[in-house]
Amino acid sequence: MRVAAIDCGTNSIRLLIADVDGTNFREIVRDMEIVRLGQGVDKTGQFHPDAIARTLAAVDKYALQIASKGVEKIRFCATSATRDATNRDLFINGVKERLGIEPEVIPGEVEAALSFQGATKDFDKADGPFLVIDIGGGSTEFVFGTDHVEFAKSMNIGCVRMSERHFTNGDPDPGQIAAAIEDIDEAIKQAAKIVPITQAKTLVAVAGTATTVTAAALELNEYDRYAIHLARVTAAQTLDASTMFLTKNREQRLALGYMHPGRVDVIAAGALVLSEIMKATGATEFVASESDILDGMARSLVHG
Repeated sequence: MRVAAIDCGTNSIRLLIADVDGTNFREIVRDMEIVRLGQGVDKTGQFHPDAIARTLAAVDKYALQIASKGVEKIRFCATSATRDATNRDLFINGVKERLGIEPEVIPGEVEAALSFQGATKDFDKADGPFLVIDIGGGSTEFVFGTDHVEFAKSMNIGCVRMSERHFTNGDPDPGQIAAAIEDIDEAIKQAAKIVPITQAKTLVAVAGTATTVTAAALELNEYDRYAIHLARVTAAQTLDASTMFLTKNREQRLALGYMHPGRVDVIAAGALVLSEIMKATGATEFVASESDILDGMARSLVHG
């Protein structure tokens, strides 16, 4: 069956079109746009009209791709920013008009389960239990399990939210970094009350922050998802990448060959979240996965 999954987060909107048949999974299209739907949501509790316009323009583009590829089923999931926005109906109705389906505003626990399914599909179960870390724009999911989710917790420490909350002038100073670390560490401590974050055999990190940190660790000249997928990044390399992003100015970050322009303003906060999680778990390394919530969503359309 040919299916389409759209994941609309706080920072990006992404499309996956795939053929799913039993355990066979063939990717047809994978696309991403940085739309910053969550612009200002942490402060105002509402979507900005410009953010809705940017995101619906991307949905228009995806609708054309879906129509041209003979897709049979579509699933559209919206996450952290949409959960928090009081005017979310403006956005939801816009999506319905364009795709003819009801977008799902999924709770953090559902987001966690889908991320877990996608992130662990290329691993041997003997590598479990896994701790899957999904650093998004608005929230970060902590998910623990081996062949299914056993514990999960979503915390509001995504890269956009932390940037808007702490790094208000773009390039953070030591005081802002210290305040962000305090905020992040408190959230990790709360997550650890639910999720046994120090008990995993393999730590898997998904989404743009983790893959960009991996690109930095691998010293890539340009972004290469095939080099990044299943690459192992040590705790020391994670800390080095975080420090590098925090100390470079915007122009220097933008000049990095692997840096997506839409990620340049939020990568310092995202890498700091990942680095603090590595410290808290005691993990010596993480494995980067380019398979994530989108892959989980695509499979759910066939397997339920």
